[in-house]
Amino acid sequence: MKKLMLVCLVLAGGAFTQVSAQAKYFTRDGNISFYSDAPLEKIEAHNSKAASVLDPATGNIEFSVLMKGFEFEKALMQEHFNENYVESTKFPKALFKGKVEDISKVDFTKDGVYPVKVSGDLTLHGVTRPVSTAGTIEIKDGKITAKSEFTILNQDYDIQIPKLVSEKVAKEVKILVDISYQELGKS
Repeated sequence: MKKLMLVCLVLAGGAFTQVSAQAKYFTRDGNISFYSDAPLEKIEAHNSKAASVLDPATGNIEFSVLMKGFEFEKALMQEHFNENYVESTKFPKALFKGKVEDISKVDFTKDGVYPVKVSGDLTLHGVTRPVSTAGTIEIKDGKITAKSEFTILNQDYDIQIPKLVSEKVAKEVKILVDISYQELGKS
């Protein structure tokens, strides 16, 4: 009888771990920034209102960011970014839908920094293109943080840079992602 109870307790404990690992994580306060280094000017902008969902069971990950939410050091840069380059009124959001390819390497129950590879589709300025990059998922005291850095080319997303300002706007843009998640359903 004692052995049966012990087996039941072990199985129940395993079932609890399985249910716990199936939780999804989200944020509405993710940080996405970009940086471009042109010969005459460095351009940097930050957005701290990115929405993201991570499903540890499947590795599926999604991001959504409002383009008008990017803040620049200079108001004129922000105006040109929204009106002339990304046309925020016509294309209000950037979206990424993809997968953490090696999610099984991440132990969500153990503190650590886990290198991962993320692949998916980035939609920006009405154009969708595949993106693949390295990143990390850090588990610390039960909190999950995901970070990544990748580079895109303006021309790949039909972002036109007028010749008049081509020395001020770089052809490629470095994007940095820094997201802290919380468990879906918990606040």
